[in-house]
Amino acid sequence: MSLSKISFTNAEGQTLSGRLELPADQHPHNFALFAHCFTCNKNLGAVRNISRALTSQGFGVLRFDFTGLGESEGDFADTNFSGNVEDLVAAADFLTKEYQAPSLLVGHSLGGAAAIFAAAAIDSIKAVATVGAPSDPTHVQHLLRSGLEEIEANGKAIVNLSGRDFTIKKQFLDDLETKSLPTVAKNLDKALLVLHSPQDTTVGIRNAEEIYHAAKHPKSFVTLDGADHLLMRKEDSIYVGKVIAGWSSRYVDIPEEPKLKSQHHVVASLGNDEGYTTQMKVGNHYMVADEPESVGGNDFGPSPYELVSAGLSACTAMTIKMYVARKDWDLQNVEVHTSYDKKHMEDCENCEDPMAKIDTFEREIKLEGNLDEKQIQRILQIADKCPVHKTLHSPTQVITKLIK
Repeated sequence: MSLSKISFTNAEGQTLSGRLELPADQHPHNFALFAHCFTCNKNLGAVRNISRALTSQGFGVLRFDFTGLGESEGDFADTNFSGNVEDLVAAADFLTKEYQAPSLLVGHSLGGAAAIFAAAAIDSIKAVATVGAPSDPTHVQHLLRSGLEEIEANGKAIVNLSGRDFTIKKQFLDDLETKSLPTVAKNLDKALLVLHSPQDTTVGIRNAEEIYHAAKHPKSFVTLDGADHLLMRKEDSIYVGKVIAGWSSRYVDIPEEPKLKSQHHVVASLGNDEGYTTQMKVGNHYMVADEPESVGGNDFGPSPYELVSAGLSACTAMTIKMYVARKDWDLQNVEVHTSYDKKHMEDCENCEDPMAKIDTFEREIKLEGNLDEKQIQRILQIADKCPVHKTLHSPTQVITKLIK
């Protein structure tokens, strides 16, 4: 995963702070927007875990703080539900301009309600997923019970939510009253996934039922049995992210990578617009090779010499395991650490001559088990006999032909 700090301006010209997470081994096939829960922020554990589960499946994810929360500018007291929706639209505009228009919108709790409203205003969105969302934005009023009378009487009140004080103004409540989620859901021309826990004591499961019945197909429901409203258990939020990624794959466009074929053991394919990111088929397995960013690559996969080092490490470990298995020695685990470099030959006469350098693989072996010193020394000797090691020491030839 690649994580970067970004910022963009909302409709009021205020700077909103966000985090953009990208897959570690590929360019994103789609971008998603995440709307956090009421008075939460982009760094809530559940938000991070869901986002990272999505990036592991090839999505780029933008999570940000709504106006007046977290690191974003603005006064929370002056915000409202409509402002949250506008912030999501601004975030979508930012992604469209700087990266790629988002196709997936995910919202948690009140952010789920905002996601449905925002999706109706963002043409590029093809799928919406809500997690523990209320079926009516006014549902949050029950969180403000202690201050409702004061808000009505004085126009505002300080309300303590999850241990923090927030100033809530009457305009916030008035704005909620104008929003009809069932109406928007009914006319939403996007795929909808509703995720909700039957044990949610903050936003009851009936809210999920009302959203689901109001929406038209394609729509889906997944129960989050045993989870709490904020998905405090890490396994719950990771599960949510994986479910959303799998479900949305039916509705967003994911380019299909052409499957490489070859009669050889390995084939590598590199296009002219991919930098050095190389698609590979190694035996029956598909993988990516690349170069570090320092030399112009994307660092989406191991470099060619890292692949050679990997072959040496794997072959060494396998050779040792085969040998000790025949001897019935007590080896519980073997680790082979390998690095590649070019180093000066020892005692060379022309060490300043670049040609005097020699390819060097530094290999360190860690053995765990009940082994005596004689067994350990024999294992180290066997390590030098692994087939890849012997190949690296043997004269080799590469016969190149052109495929027509």
